Amino acid sequence: VQLVESGGGLVQPGGSLKLSCVAPKIRFRLYDMGWYRQAPGKQRELVATITKDVRTNFADSVKGRFTISRDNEKNTVYLHMNSLKLEDTAVYYCNIKRAAVSLEYWGQGTQVTVSS
Repeated sequence: VQLVESGGGLVQPGGSLKLSCVAPKIRFRLYDMGWYRQAPGKQRELVATITKDVRTNFADSVKGRFTISRDNEKNTVYLHMNSLKLEDTAVYYCNIKRAAVSLEYWGQGTQVTVSS
């Protein structure tokens, strides 16, 4: 399964971006989805998740600024990022998993750079 991410780029502090991740050819509604990020010299960390039952979870560092949503008809998960900070700069990765059958896939990553 090849996940296709888009929406990264360069934005000023306080700005917004929306990341998208399309997961074609899977039974999308059965999967839990998530976004992770990895900054230079740091470990990959969880940003936000949304389960197949549309329960969401966020890292403390992004609560109140980021939201996650999914569109099962389009096989797409979104990460809406507002009030971006310098420390949000990282490569953002889409993750989908179906724990019951031990399936998990990662996207190739999309760069988000917050800079003035």
